[in-house]
Amino acid sequence: MHALIHWIRRNRRASLVLVATTVMLLQTKLWKWDGDKMDTMPPLTTATVIHSTPATLNFTPPFHTKGRHILDAKDIPLKLASINWYGASDTDYVPGGLEVQHRDTIAALIRDLGFNSVRLPYADEIVMNNPVIGPSVIAANLDLFSIKREKDEPLRALDLFHAVVESLTAAGLLVIVNNHITQATWCCGVNPCDLSWKNDWFGADILCTVSQTEERWIRNWETVMAPLVSNPLVLGADLRNEVRGLWGTMHWDEWADAAEKASERLLAMNPDWLMFVEGISSANDLSGARTRPVQLSIPGRVVYSAHVYKWSGWGSLRPFSSRTYEDFATTMWKNWGYLLTEEIAPVWVGEFGTPDTPSEGDQNYWRHLMRYLEAMDASWGYWALNARKATGEWESYGLVGDEWDWASVRRDYRLKDLARLGRREEIE
Repeated sequence: MHALIHWIRRNRRASLVLVATTVMLLQTKLWKWDGDKMDTMPPLTTATVIHSTPATLNFTPPFHTKGRHILDAKDIPLKLASINWYGASDTDYVPGGLEVQHRDTIAALIRDLGFNSVRLPYADEIVMNNPVIGPSVIAANLDLFSIKREKDEPLRALDLFHAVVESLTAAGLLVIVNNHITQATWCCGVNPCDLSWKNDWFGADILCTVSQTEERWIRNWETVMAPLVSNPLVLGADLRNEVRGLWGTMHWDEWADAAEKASERLLAMNPDWLMFVEGISSANDLSGARTRPVQLSIPGRVVYSAHVYKWSGWGSLRPFSSRTYEDFATTMWKNWGYLLTEEIAPVWVGEFGTPDTPSEGDQNYWRHLMRYLEAMDASWGYWALNARKATGEWESYGLVGDEWDWASVRRDYRLKDLARLGRREEIE
């Protein structure tokens, strides 16, 4: 037995593949894998009226929901026109681009591109280990080192994460914090340790590099959000990215129970936050919310979230890249559109995207999604801003180039279509 444990610890990846293969053979259901010039603002208070980008009306925190809408303190509807800025969930532990541009500069660029909000992912690993951050990955943000040096403390991942949040909100942007993955790495693969918010199943303490219980997941959330309690432009928490069980077996009721438990703990810290609850099957499916809605002690706090990519469509052999619009729209309505049309709750399509050089299937999917989002007037979040992945691979879905500045913005069909969705002026 000791020899077996020693082999497993030294061969984690092979062990995970072995477990995954075993589970696959035991499953009878078909499984499909879902992929892959500066302005300044005065200090913000809860009474501050925020002048947002042209994507929305001006808005006044705090926010709440009613029917299909997110509303501000004056009951003015807010439509989220978001961008995903990833990296704190990956192997460098920090949002991308900070080695090239200052965080304030990137925040201003996001705002000037017309987005009014940012989905900012983190990994549980950066909370549990809070690794020290070296200067190479944040070479354009070395001011953070001087601040820590005065206190004779190292700069850590959470220090950097919270500094980025402050830069974004200082630029007038709303921030939705997202628990993206357990172990800091690219999401999402077939690693059974990262399929949901917890991985305390039998043997996980041996097989998983980062293992956590549901309680630990919630405590991680409390740690991340505690320094942000008084920031009125931190809109809330996207509780977990793309929940999915082994080979797609996650049940909505199980996830809804966990989402309620985590939400109540976070609302005890700040009752004004919104709780974003993604669908199951990699955020494709919110159909379970019809009969089993997420219900919280404070009303008007739940926003549901869906992800839609060209390969999406669990339980079907026909990905969205090859469907007709009518077929696509029917599936969207069953999965999440009904929540809007029946005035049940707001929906934020928090992830979707396509390459800068699209294939025919990419174009088919993109046209259908743009048409449907416009018809539904849904809130949305494009994946992603980044120029490259942590590995150095070119991010074909990204909107900026290696310089992370206005000159490197990829002014292609995607920005034009997003401008139409956000009802803002087209980027020149």
